[in-house]
Formats: sequence, structure tokens, C-alpha cells
Amino acid sequence: MDDETVIKIERLDKTFKLPHEKNSSIKSALINFYKRNKSFEMQKALSDVSFEVKKGEFFGIVGRNGSGKSTLLKVLAGIYYPTKGNVHVEGRITPFIELGVGFSPELTGRENVFLNGALLGFSRKEMVAMYDDIVKFAELKRFMDQKLKNYSSGMQVRLAFSIAIRAQGDILLLDEVLAVGDAAFQQKCYDYFEKLKREKKTVVFVSHDMSAIKRFCSRAIYVDQGKITFEGDPMAIADEYVVANINNDDSETADDSLPVGEDGYELRAKIGSRSENNLKFILNYNSKGDKEIYVGISILKDGSSIGEISTIKKHQLEKKGTISYDLDTSIYNAGTYRLTAALFTLDNRKLVAAAPDRCEFVLRNSDETRGAALKLSDTWQQELPNTKNSK
Repeated sequence: MDDETVIKIERLDKTFKLPHEKNSSIKSALINFYKRNKSFEMQKALSDVSFEVKKGEFFGIVGRNGSGKSTLLKVLAGIYYPTKGNVHVEGRITPFIELGVGFSPELTGRENVFLNGALLGFSRKEMVAMYDDIVKFAELKRFMDQKLKNYSSGMQVRLAFSIAIRAQGDILLLDEVLAVGDAAFQQKCYDYFEKLKREKKTVVFVSHDMSAIKRFCSRAIYVDQGKITFEGDPMAIADEYVVANINNDDSETADDSLPVGEDGYELRAKIGSRSENNLKFILNYNSKGDKEIYVGISILKDGSSIGEISTIKKHQLEKKGTISYDLDTSIYNAGTYRLTAALFTLDNRKLVAAAPDRCEFVLRNSDETRGAALKLSDTWQQELPNTKNSK
């Protein structure tokens, strides 16, 4: 392992033994304990996993639920031992996993701060010095003398997170549980991530939030059914995650009937045919009212609309029917996009129905600019220095 590599995983396997016997009483537990032929099955959570993390990297781990991400993080933290393979770690690891472990519900928030700090290795004098900052960050000043059992789950995690970030370590393992609370507190969490990046801390980050993966990670892996299927650019990894969710979306098995909007107005949207530079959206609509109607669509990237159009100018819709729109995708950079569609009345432009369908699509291009939506023309002009005048 070279000087820049702080984590090296080689051919890692992790298998769990799942017993079939259930212990519903002390008697059944004793009987099952002395059984000679116990039945069980083997569950392979990780299979042949290999990767390296360099010093100062913000390294992302992405995957759907049940893919093995949390198991991998717990192996790195030393909570689980590998069934097979090698795990090499240079430096002290601080795991932000299962925040709040060690909290006592019968103690107050104040008492739990000192208890949790002691578990992290801080002296009482150190905790006294940090106490005000911990409470301020958690935004729980009014509640610190209440028992923890009266806290909401979000309040408990906020308090635990505020204590945990005081811990010192060479490598931080961050679980997705960190994005808790309201928008203001989430922004505090992300400001902390930015601070880690500026200080070039080594971070291993597990998350379902692809915007966070794109924003913070310098490299990432995609884990599927216990195996690494993609490794490299976080933007591309995030796209693979979206594609996997689209392909496994259960919406196709749902009732095909149109969802009902206000006063019997109905709308559904889906992606139809697709070519290299074109995507067709198909919208089915129905109006049981007497008012004239029109349809509008919006293309979104990272939650912001980057293009909108409606049928209001050229097309008079019938009471019921299907309309389609061809989107020129050549004008967009690579990335993940989403279409939303809505039905309006023409006289007062009132929204009467919105398609609930999740029409997401991923564009894979070779462009270098992946953060922005629109593909700008290459109109750069460089003025060369006047060599005659410069002499």
C-alpha cells in the first residue's frame, strides 16, 4: 500500500448465517440450542469487493437499499469482520454510524451530552468547553433539561450528530442518517461536509442523495447485490443510480387508470420512443368539465426548471385524448432530468390536474460540463498577444 492510500480493500466477502428456527420462548430457545441438525441459509452481503481510497479523498458509496452499502461501511468501521479478503486501514477511523448509541432515554439531554462525550473519549473538562457549541449546533437549547425519551427521533439524531462531529479521526465514515431535521439543519450538515473538504479530510460517504454525491465526492463506487459494478466519476455513478431506480420502478405494475384531479380532470404522462437526440413524451388527458383546457410540461434538473412549454398557442385540446411532445435532447448536457406535466383551464389558467408519474431520464454524453443543463455553443475566442508591440 503506497503512502497516499489509506484504505485498501482486497477481494472482500461478507456472509451472514440466517437460522430458520424461531425462538418464541425460553423452552424453544433451549430446544433449538441443543438441536444437532440446525437449519439455516447463507446470505452473501458482499462478494469480491476491491477498491482503494486515497488520503484526502471524499469517497462516495452508492447503491439501492439492500445492495450492501451499510455492511461495507460496518466492515470498514470494524463492527463486522470479513468472511474472506483483506481490509487495510492507515489511521484512526471515526464512524458516524448508528448515531445515538449509548444514549439513555431516562437521562436529560444535558446528561446525555456528557455521557456520549465520555464514550467518545473526551474528559469532562473537554465536554464543558464544547457544551455550548454542541447545543447551539443542535438547536436544542430549550430542551436540554428534558429527558431524552421526550425528544423526537430527529431531535435525538441532531444531538448525537452535534456531539459526534467533535470526535477527531484521520478517516471519517459518514452514513446517510446525517441529513436530518429541517432544511436549515441539513444545510449545517452540508456546511460541515464543505469544511471537511477544505481541510482535505479523508471521508467515506454513503448516501441516497445524488445531489450530495455529485457536490462533495471526488470519486465513487456503485454497489449492486454486494458487488461493485461501477467505479469512478461521481456524476456518472449518480446517473447509474437513477437508471437503476427507473428500471426497478413499480409504477408500471400499478393501476393504468387515469388519476383523478380536480372536478374530474385527469392527466397521465410517460416516456415513449427514444432515439439518440430525441425523446418523446406521451400525455393522456381527460376533462369532464365544460371549460377549455391546455397542457403544460416542464423539464427539471436538480429540482429547478430549465425548460417549459404548453399547448396554449397552437393546439385546442378535445375533452379526452392523447398528445405527445418531441424533446430535442441534443441541447442538453449529460445528467439526470425529470419531466412534470400539468393540466390547466384556459380561461383563468387554473391548475386542475398534475401527472403523478415520475418521468425521469438520463442523458449520457461525452461532454466535460456535467453540472449545468444546457449545452452552450463553443464560441470561445482567444486574443493572442501582439508580438510586434511587445518587443
